[in-house]
Amino acid sequence: MEEILIENYKFIKISLEEVEMIFSTAENDLDFNKGSEKGRKNLENIKSWFNVDKIGFADQVHGDSIVVYDENTYEADALVTDLKHIAIGVFTADCVPILLYDRKNKAIAAVHSGWKGTFECILLKTIEKMEKKFGTKGKDIIAAIGPHNRQCCYEVGEEIVSKFKNCEAYKNINLFSGRNLSMVDCIKHQLKLKGVADSNIHDINICTFCSKDPVMHSYRKNKNGGRMFSFVLLK
Repeated sequence: MEEILIENYKFIKISLEEVEMIFSTAENDLDFNKGSEKGRKNLENIKSWFNVDKIGFADQVHGDSIVVYDENTYEADALVTDLKHIAIGVFTADCVPILLYDRKNKAIAAVHSGWKGTFECILLKTIEKMEKKFGTKGKDIIAAIGPHNRQCCYEVGEEIVSKFKNCEAYKNINLFSGRNLSMVDCIKHQLKLKGVADSNIHDINICTFCSKDPVMHSYRKNKNGGRMFSFVLLK
């Protein structure tokens, strides 16, 4: 894992065999909000910055739909593909971005997991999609968990506390410190349920809310429309 600079914009990169996993920051006002001209331009810049042919993303709806990338844009919160030189990614500003690489079958996935998607186990369902589409097995997956609103700063209401504590998927898992939810523990639990080894899980330990270096977009903190873009590509 390393920090890289491209045109004074800071990214966090994980290079693994034939894949690159990239997490953007908000340093120097880097923004990938696709609803803005600036964000759309930066998305287009990824092609030259990272030598990719196309950029794949979805209209995220905080659900659990997963799509196979086909150059179209759908309402979904995760994408999978086995195409090379295609960057598939998700937009976040506190939610959890997760990037996956099946090193045996050469397939990748990008997952957006807010509290609703986490409660619905979208990550687990994404791996099941990869199992059906590419023959993926958990033991072959390398996962990267990106910057998000971590337990230090993520206080939720009693209704959400109750939902998670009564969720069958998280039964007997301690996810809370008071009312502060650990999204990363939820994500790691889903990965373990699918047989992903601890040694293959890379956690970028950055909280979007309280990190000062690097600066990150946080909707909870700033209430603005800035977004990070986390993406994965097969070289």
